[in-house]
Amino acid sequence: MTIVDPSRVGSVIREVAQSVILPRFRRLAASEVREKRPGDLVTVADTEAERDLTRRLGDLLPGSLVVGEESVAADAAVLDRLADDGPVWIIDPVDGTANFAKGSELFAVIVALVVDGRTVQGWIHDPLADRTAIAAAGDGAWMSERRLKVSPEGPLATMAGSAGWRARALLTKAVARLVNQGSAAHDYLALVEGRMQFAHFRRLRPWDHAAGVLLHQEAGGYSALMDGQPYRPQPANGGMLLTPGRASWDALAPLVRD
Repeated sequence: MTIVDPSRVGSVIREVAQSVILPRFRRLAASEVREKRPGDLVTVADTEAERDLTRRLGDLLPGSLVVGEESVAADAAVLDRLADDGPVWIIDPVDGTANFAKGSELFAVIVALVVDGRTVQGWIHDPLADRTAIAAAGDGAWMSERRLKVSPEGPLATMAGSAGWRARALLTKAVARLVNQGSAAHDYLALVEGRMQFAHFRRLRPWDHAAGVLLHQEAGGYSALMDGQPYRPQPANGGMLLTPGRASWDALAPLVRD
């Protein structure tokens, strides 16, 4: 379901990344990084990129609302906008802020468009590689002219993926490799490009996952909350698992459940 021209949104994201985010990479002053709460960083690039994206995406779709990570940090009531029936943009201006702040290249911009509580379009932009993964419900997942596809189903012993520390002891004995990138966006890019086969997330903040889950689904993957329910772009507890298909989900789920 295409609500807005995906290339126009992609251009807006790219331009904001080039003008606001990339000039700060590895050039942040100490005064430009702070903790929102213990262990949770925000930089001037996060706040300025979200401000510009909020204005420009709102101009593309008059009457739309915006839920941004930093706006929610300032006022939790902003999350209530996700209950609106109309179009709502969900923005993570710099996913992987801790990586960005320490000079790691694993950061990205995530944008999703939600209508009537359902994610209908999603974008993940990797500023350093200057590439954007785009999905629209029913139209597939794409990187430029290349259609994105998850890996085919296979034995657990051949799979690589990410999971929290609680599950690692069991997973280490069952899968080929565990990955820790510190960026949900880069986990999703690895999933839809077939470089990683599974991911388990415990914290389901909508700006981290709304676009990525749609991309994964449109690339042929299977995902569900740990209680078996489908993901919705709302804060949730209990975790979520993404795999190439239902068989691998059923095999992995017992290993990652708390």
